[in-house]
Amino acid sequence: MLAAVLLPATSADASASLRTHAASRGKFIGAALATGPLANETSYRNIAAGEFNQVTAENAMKWDATEPSQGQFNFSGADAIVNFATQNNMQVHGHTLVWHSQTPSWVQNLGAGAMRTAMQNHISQVVGHYANNPAVVSWDVVNEVFDDSGNLRTSFWYNTLGQSYIADAFRAARAADPDARLCINDYNTEGINAKSTAIYNLVASLRQQGVPVDCVGFQSHLAIQYGFPNDFQQNLQRFAALGVQVRITELDVRMVMPRDATKDATQATYYRNVVNACLAVTACAGVTIWGFTDKYSWVPDTFSGQGAALIYNESYQQKPSYTAVHDALAGGSTTDPTPPTTPGTPSASGVTSNSATLTWTASTDSGGSGLAGYDVYREQGTTDQLLGQSTTSSIALTGLSPSTQYQVYVRARDGAGNVSANSALGTFTTTTGPGGGGCTATGTVQTQWATGYVVQPVTVTNTGTAGISGWTVTFTLPAGHTLTGSWNASLTVSGQTVTAKNLSYNGTLAPNASTTFGFQVSRPSGNTQTPSGYTCA
Repeated sequence: MLAAVLLPATSADASASLRTHAASRGKFIGAALATGPLANETSYRNIAAGEFNQVTAENAMKWDATEPSQGQFNFSGADAIVNFATQNNMQVHGHTLVWHSQTPSWVQNLGAGAMRTAMQNHISQVVGHYANNPAVVSWDVVNEVFDDSGNLRTSFWYNTLGQSYIADAFRAARAADPDARLCINDYNTEGINAKSTAIYNLVASLRQQGVPVDCVGFQSHLAIQYGFPNDFQQNLQRFAALGVQVRITELDVRMVMPRDATKDATQATYYRNVVNACLAVTACAGVTIWGFTDKYSWVPDTFSGQGAALIYNESYQQKPSYTAVHDALAGGSTTDPTPPTTPGTPSASGVTSNSATLTWTASTDSGGSGLAGYDVYREQGTTDQLLGQSTTSSIALTGLSPSTQYQVYVRARDGAGNVSANSALGTFTTTTGPGGGGCTATGTVQTQWATGYVVQPVTVTNTGTAGISGWTVTFTLPAGHTLTGSWNASLTVSGQTVTAKNLSYNGTLAPNASTTFGFQVSRPSGNTQTPSGYTCA
């Protein structure tokens, strides 16, 4: 489906449109469009059609627009967006099927069984309506399922259905359109943080269970007063390593008003950095700007005193941020040739037989693309071993050999891929023997209802003095209770005994480090028992 709506990857004249340059790089450049100005303003339509080769409906495909009353579907606004895209050789990204916001109250007030059925039917009808339309190539299946601390958002979806609604939504979407690319989408996930890591772990777990998660969307509602996430490209790349497509889905860069030339220049740098990060990651499909003209931006109504977040002003004139996006797409090379400064000498602490913590003085980056992170190497003759990567000026190394001297150095990376000179060597020697081992597991009931409950988190902690490379947790389900779903661990059941084992990405724990997993259980109505006897090995 994708090939049918993207322009062929050919070279582009330097003065060509954004869409021509994006297509020549094998990417899309998109905009969220609103039905009102699309129907009523020639300038809006002409810019949308001339500059972009992808479109997301700003509101017309959300639940309150497509199914305001149960079983009564209205596709007039969504069809207008899709028809415009079809006429102008643009691909369409459907936004959004399951979200805690802009969902009618009739959905929110349903019981668990009726809510799950309503969700599956909504997805079937909406996705199915466009399943045979070659312009509609992808969907945001679930939107904003985590809070900023990396916990699952306690939305009405989660409170009523538990985490299983996420997998159910993806499976329903796949059934409705086997060819569409299915995405999870969220905000404040541009850098490597608790929230983006929670999504990373969820996507890894869902894909291991065969849930059809095909891509991850990074909304990227940025603000110049908060600094640019310098590990953006690294974050995109780690998701790509899971085998999913990544995309920037809702880009805008707001500022505290009024505008001035300095703020415009900073905003332009942010736009350039985002596009360059996407260009540098093969699995990044493209960038969608959330609108394109300040005349119709959501920002001023949401963030008091802030605005001017888009690449055209209120009069449809191009801003410096437009030029930044254009030149990044057209140039094919970074505008940042300056590598970061050399990091300080790494110093070791907390050394055991197989682990150590290194710290060093941070590098700085003046080239404009920002510091992206550090690579830590062991010097061992002709081939140096990459021991690990970090986005901060420290790293916890595990899996080291006992009674062994390590000579290590650090190298900094920036967002454009430039690398610093090697730091001076730091030296440490691991202790003898395997060291102590051991782990504990503690389960917390997060939410429960008459016929089921969710245990999240089950916290697994390494209580030994050495790192561990895997763990197994066992616990007992009360009689009559049945496991219905799990995440961040592989669970098997024998009778009422459950065995949970780590996945590939969360088995290695340094001393005192922890990881978590969770599960959902159904039980006889009125039975208030919960699992017991958590043990860890």
